[in-house]
Amino acid sequence: MKSRYEEKYRKEIVPALMKDFGYENVMQVPKLEKIVVNICLSEALQNPKLLDKAVDEIKSITGQLPVITKAKKSIASFKLREGQKLGVMVTLRRQRMYEFLNRLCNIALPRVRDFRGISGRSFDGKGNYSLGITEQIIFPEINYDKIDKIRGMNISIVTTARSDEEGKALLKYMGMPFRN
Repeated sequence: MKSRYEEKYRKEIVPALMKDFGYENVMQVPKLEKIVVNICLSEALQNPKLLDKAVDEIKSITGQLPVITKAKKSIASFKLREGQKLGVMVTLRRQRMYEFLNRLCNIALPRVRDFRGISGRSFDGKGNYSLGITEQIIFPEINYDKIDKIRGMNISIVTTARSDEEGKALLKYMGMPFRN
């Protein structure tokens, strides 16, 4: 079963992007590759139980079990040792990716206080977009009464676009609310 966003991509967005950028082949049209959701917890160094709560929250938001990330190298000034557990991360692909993007664009982002759209300048030069969210409570899956602390998260949307212009056009057609 395909999601509504996947059907929209195939039937509406691909022809629109082919017309806008003059692609001759359907395979040239950029598409979403994956979405990576990451929560980094510096407080987890003192209290490892915070990771369990972050795992539960990110699991309820994305519908997928996250991976616990570890420090790659030691940094003495941060009291960080190599291999210490620091955060949680989940990589969404295929149907879960489209479902998450749908909830992000239509439900979660409009719930942000004083929301006027997201910045269009957070592209990396190759068509990938990164977005930082300061509160996890904008997602309806999170029960406000059961959270112990407000945490932020980073969301990276990876596309096959070759330029920022192509990536922005793709995300705009997918419904991403960019500021004008």
